[in-house]
Amino acid sequence: MKKYILFDHDGVLVDTEFWYYKAGERALADIGFTLNKDQYLRDMTQSLGTWSQARAAGIDEQTISKQREVRNVYYQEYLRTEAIEIEGVVETLAELSKYVRMAIVTTAKRADFQLIHEKRQIRKFMEFVLVREDYEHTKPHPEPYLTGLKRFGATKEETLVVEDSNRGLSSAVAAGIDCAIVHNDFTKTHDFSQANYRIKTLIELKDIILNVT
Repeated sequence: MKKYILFDHDGVLVDTEFWYYKAGERALADIGFTLNKDQYLRDMTQSLGTWSQARAAGIDEQTISKQREVRNVYYQEYLRTEAIEIEGVVETLAELSKYVRMAIVTTAKRADFQLIHEKRQIRKFMEFVLVREDYEHTKPHPEPYLTGLKRFGATKEETLVVEDSNRGLSSAVAAGIDCAIVHNDFTKTHDFSQANYRIKTLIELKDIILNVT
């Protein structure tokens, strides 16, 4: 039986990844550049972000830096106004909390995370949260999940990571922790061949944690 779960955040507990893309698309549109969604999704699998297409097109770093700030403003606007709940998450966390201790390990910035959870019930089920400012190396480096293990005082064997991207999966694999991939339309084309489990909804985690020896 698993005793600990380390959850990724965006795309796993809240439906934010589309809006992050839309914020970047909008920021680039402001300077006359059209972000190609298919290329963006391919870039995601290589740990590249919104700005790789712009750089390839010759847009200078000063402009990119300025538009990154614009993107952040747009993203927070979406977080305040759009429906980003994933159905059944709160109920599932309430059920899982009977069996395991849980935490969040995310690449989200602290300001964005706090905004998302101002009026939501997810945070109360988590013993701690690690955001981007809490570690040096981001996913796919193992540091985020190794930091989570250390905070729990847990072993790799008694812990499960829940992710939705190949970057997060690679972080878990590098940390030596079993990983369950939950379906997300935005990352469904990623290579998840190294995942220990594939699930459609989080409630399936109950069977995994109770049946794994």
